[in-house]
Amino acid sequence: MADISDIIDAVDAKILTLIQGNAALSIAEISQEIGLSASPCWRRIKRLEEAGIIKARITQLDAAKLGLGFEVFVSVKLIQPNRSNMDKFEAAIHQMPQVVQCSVVTGAVDFMLRIVTRDMQGYDNFLRETLLQTGLISDVQSRIVIRQVKDSEPLPLGLLTPEG
Repeated sequence: MADISDIIDAVDAKILTLIQGNAALSIAEISQEIGLSASPCWRRIKRLEEAGIIKARITQLDAAKLGLGFEVFVSVKLIQPNRSNMDKFEAAIHQMPQVVQCSVVTGAVDFMLRIVTRDMQGYDNFLRETLLQTGLISDVQSRIVIRQVKDSEPLPLGLLTPEG
């Protein structure tokens, strides 16, 4: 794998820092902020997108204000954690909009899920009628989020430099 410094330079890092903080910035605003004309700035952003470094430009919504303020972290242990069952479970998860994040993890469980619903009843319905219906799960442990302390912070791009 190529070293990250072979892919991005200091100007690219500045661009990434800006758009991580506000994906709605225009090319003109970004180029003005970094001291580069619009065309080279646009080319750099396109190159970063084509390299897969910029995966998407999104808008972060306030879940609570939308009535989706009930959040649960769920540990899932599969009945048999073989490749076939893991692939089936991962495919099923992609069909569940309540699952906003899913990670394969090490340790006593196989997956960690972040679930968002309207309320406790919505989570219970999701658990009984959707998640457990996969037929692949031997154990589920739920941890209800009481309060979000930090959410969707930008990546620590300063770690890419030797000083970081």
